[in-house]
Amino acid sequence: MTVIKTVAEIEVIYGKPKAPSLVKVADHITPEYRKWVASSNFCALATVGPEGVDASPRGDEGEVVFELDEKTLAMPDRRGNNRMDSLRNIVRDGRVALMLLTKGSSTVTRINGRAEVSVDPALIERFMMKGQAPRSVIVIHIEEVYFQCARAVMRAGLWDNDKWPDISDLPTAGDILKAQTGDFDGETYDKEWPEKAKATMW
Repeated sequence: MTVIKTVAEIEVIYGKPKAPSLVKVADHITPEYRKWVASSNFCALATVGPEGVDASPRGDEGEVVFELDEKTLAMPDRRGNNRMDSLRNIVRDGRVALMLLTKGSSTVTRINGRAEVSVDPALIERFMMKGQAPRSVIVIHIEEVYFQCARAVMRAGLWDNDKWPDISDLPTAGDILKAQTGDFDGETYDKEWPEKAKATMW
């Protein structure tokens, strides 16, 4: 296997970035990017820590991140599995990257910056959802915001139902847990999970 080890080698293959891919980058939320950020209710949150990197799916009923000002976003930390991988990373290394999806669009909005975990009572109260408060809020200080080339979403046919695979024969969460442990009651887990998730959504 031939492995590339320098940036110079990569540039020989790919060339230099074209002007549009550079000038699209802003260091704050512009009026145009504001609309894209507000349109997204799902994103991937990438963090890094001493143990390595992590990418966590984040979704909400409305916006997934909220603008506090043109340089700052807030992401309420809704209910999850309590692994706290993202939070553990952020308190030790604040670097974060977000990839926001907008349903029906091939445009992806990307944000890079630094984050901190806030338990400010007023901020937590602001993001109450259906009577439930987040236990913390991730505050993201923006360094870069830009839109991603749409080809990846177009190639994947992400929003095209006709291109979706048949997932009926994929292992369930219960199947995986049973395989990992040997004696886990995966059938009961799968049966109870939908109602459990519904009751603990926020």
